Amino acid sequence: MYTEINKKIKNYMSNWLLFMFFLVSAMIVVGGLTRLTDSGLSITEWEFFKGFFPPMDNASWLEYFDSYKQIPEFKIQNYSMTLEEFKVIFWWEWAHRFFGRIIGLGFLIPLIFFTIKLDFKKLYNLYFIFFLICFQGFLGWYMVQSGLVNNIDVSHFRLSIHLLFAFIILSLIFWNYLSLANFYKKDQKINNYLPEFFLLLIFLQIIIGAFVSGMDAGKIYNTWPLMGNSYFPDDNKFASLFKLSAFSDPSLVQYLHRNLAYLIFIIYIVISYITFRNKFFHLFKPVIILGLIIILQIILGILTVLSGASILTASLHQFSSILLITSSLYFVYSNRFS
Repeated sequence: MYTEINKKIKNYMSNWLLFMFFLVSAMIVVGGLTRLTDSGLSITEWEFFKGFFPPMDNASWLEYFDSYKQIPEFKIQNYSMTLEEFKVIFWWEWAHRFFGRIIGLGFLIPLIFFTIKLDFKKLYNLYFIFFLICFQGFLGWYMVQSGLVNNIDVSHFRLSIHLLFAFIILSLIFWNYLSLANFYKKDQKINNYLPEFFLLLIFLQIIIGAFVSGMDAGKIYNTWPLMGNSYFPDDNKFASLFKLSAFSDPSLVQYLHRNLAYLIFIIYIVISYITFRNKFFHLFKPVIILGLIIILQIILGILTVLSGASILTASLHQFSSILLITSSLYFVYSNRFS
């Protein structure tokens, strides 16, 4: 993809993409904390330009607080909230939006520089990432709107789309970063599409995880390995699992999230067996890293359930999902190109 670019420019682009990777990762973490602290509805307007700077005086703070008082979350849930308490949730949402603006500028300005140095035709894939970054801002506001009229929370479906696109952007940035490295193709690889299927399951797990977060499903059935006194939640029927309404049922969503994790672990065992049995030495490192991250993610997932989705464990669980998607991409890329 970048074979015709000279080494110096490649190094600049690599450093830039690595910086953007960490910036987007931080954005995902801040976004997760914004959700966990119920801060996402504290700013009730899009404020594409106006919101770049936070409130500077008491009158501005009161204006934001008065706007927040008009939505159901305040009227039904936070009606006793003081201005000082409002400032706490405001800062989380403002930081989340500020990160979005910084990411947009941090991607666009170097992209223009590299376009001048190289050519648009060599960078069209990076322009696609920039388009997704802009689109992500729209998705964020689309998500917030769902909690401003009739609900005290945003739609968990819109939340999942917003989070999914964040991980798609992160993945594309990391994939392009790997593409700038000097990899050489090898004939030996896992060629049955199992690595790609594994990666697809990881993305699916992220979506289900967003459902869990959006409905606070991690705060019910705080036992493991059983859900209460049985493997299947006793407040549901097994047949309900095959209905679309299952994705709006907190206990069934938690059940799906748990069992998809088990499936991912089983497929990882199969991948490891194939890798080590066939002595695909170039995959040993990616597979070992991937395995360690999966174990970490499972442990954090269990601790999140047992703690009733405490902010600390839940945020660490989401952070480890960044490590999981990154290590999965590294494995898939190594299998395909190294």
